[in-house]
Amino acid sequence: MRVILSILIFSFCFTGLHAQSGSIGVFTHNEDIGNPKLKGDTRYDAATKTYFVKGAGYNIWFARDEFRFLYKELSGDFTLRANFQFVGTKGNAHRKMGWMIRESSDEAAASINACVHADGLVVLQWRPLKGDSMRDPEGEIFFPKKEVYQVIEMERKGNNVTMKVGQPGEALQLVGTHAMPNFKDPVLAGLFISSHDEGAIEEMRVWNVSIVETAGKKAREPEEK
Repeated sequence: MRVILSILIFSFCFTGLHAQSGSIGVFTHNEDIGNPKLKGDTRYDAATKTYFVKGAGYNIWFARDEFRFLYKELSGDFTLRANFQFVGTKGNAHRKMGWMIRESSDEAAASINACVHADGLVVLQWRPLKGDSMRDPEGEIFFPKKEVYQVIEMERKGNNVTMKVGQPGEALQLVGTHAMPNFKDPVLAGLFISSHDEGAIEEMRVWNVSIVETAGKKAREPEEK
């Protein structure tokens, strides 16, 4: 009986430590950035390799950010691609989702973000240095067509980061490219959602996640299909 009890206690402690690590799916960290008033959450359906990510936050803008971030550390050149969809039709029209590359988990960290908003606004936006203020229009590239694109791709090649968008079955369209020369490896790269409303939680569904690293090592197949 004592042996069984000891095994159960050990199993419980191990499970608790694993949960605290934040690992989920192909990502190694799962957390809120910027201490939003409402805490986010992430659920992973292993059978369909689908991520359900909930997050709040006032915005990803000015000199600090609030959002939910599901990420891993990457170095060198890489390409990120996935299908994204907001869950539900209500909420702030400027709630945003997409891919993010960030120097750290600090709320004021330098970052570059491939954003699709609920109203169809598509933007590549960046903060070049820690604590800098994202500004309109100096710190962003707008896509001329407003549409809630489902496929979002972000590629880092050298200092340049490129965003593309599209719908399933269609060729991806270029949003723009911006250089981020101050990024030091490794960077944090992953999925994000911000509700653009401190008092609301929003959710996105993400699937067909592909993370392909190409520089300094043999190219790999996408981690998910």
